[in-house]
Amino acid sequence: MTDVPPIERQNPAPETMRPSERRPLDGRRPPRSGPRPDRPKKRDVSGWVILDKGVGMTSTHAVAVVKRAFNAKKAGHAGTLDPLASGILPIALGEATKTVPFVMDGRKAYRFTVAWGVETDTDDAEGRPVATSEERPTREAVEAALPNFIGAIEQVPPRFSAIKIAGERAYDLARDGEVVELVARPVQIDHLSVVEHADGHTVIAAECGKGTYVRALARDLGRMLGCYGHVAALRRTRVGPFSEGESCNVAALEAGGPEGNAPHLRPVETALDAIPSVTISRDMALRLMRGQPVILRGRDAPTEGKIFATCGGILVAVGDVERGELVPHRVFHLGGVGGR
Repeated sequence: MTDVPPIERQNPAPETMRPSERRPLDGRRPPRSGPRPDRPKKRDVSGWVILDKGVGMTSTHAVAVVKRAFNAKKAGHAGTLDPLASGILPIALGEATKTVPFVMDGRKAYRFTVAWGVETDTDDAEGRPVATSEERPTREAVEAALPNFIGAIEQVPPRFSAIKIAGERAYDLARDGEVVELVARPVQIDHLSVVEHADGHTVIAAECGKGTYVRALARDLGRMLGCYGHVAALRRTRVGPFSEGESCNVAALEAGGPEGNAPHLRPVETALDAIPSVTISRDMALRLMRGQPVILRGRDAPTEGKIFATCGGILVAVGDVERGELVPHRVFHLGGVGGR
């Protein structure tokens, strides 16, 4: 056996490598021969992107992909969508991040598949079985049970959820083997209907409010039917004013480039579709942009409630009307009114 000097095993330099590609014997990277290429400059981009997220991608990763696709300075999402779920994930860019709470408070729609016969500790297909049954419900039995979950109900969230207990996430405690006891919370479910039913699975359509866990709904439905169940597939089809029809996927964004993706950008005020609007003068717009209230005049002017104001078709502020006076809570800098 021929001994090979250790230094040569650590730093092989095949003949095919050019001298500039070979590392020095001390293992350090050679200095660059030229200037580092400039990174693309981040842009002030504002608006909503309705991403159709695929299974396996986290919501945080989805935000990073969209931010990079637009080369945007700032981005955030309106409501986490688990990696096992697909569907609508609204992502706000720039000034649109100020309207995220309005979208998160909106109604949501889902289409999910319940696999009967097994309850898991996560209430979805990723978890360990904790209860099983040979019973399988009929379509008629499922349809008869659904009305019990419609309306204002109390729901215990899944043990593997992002809810905080004494400052720690419930899923972190559950993964550490601790017993997680979550209290029931009020949620609003407006619609449930059976879409398909066959071979131990039922596909259900749901419309619900903020804070509702579809996994908990499948778990509770399985217990009521005496056969147990968990969510095998989940797709979100609507969030507030955004639906599947206006969505785009990651492949389309990556192919478009920062300029080519402009058609995928929805106006910032789209998130405010559920509240009234008022048109104001430029002088009033300048006062609002300084954080000062303005008096709304005219026969049709709102006297109370939350509204948003525009000037020349440009979103200026959103706030509350109190005794005929608009008090701004969020001011937008979209250009064209007072400049930036």
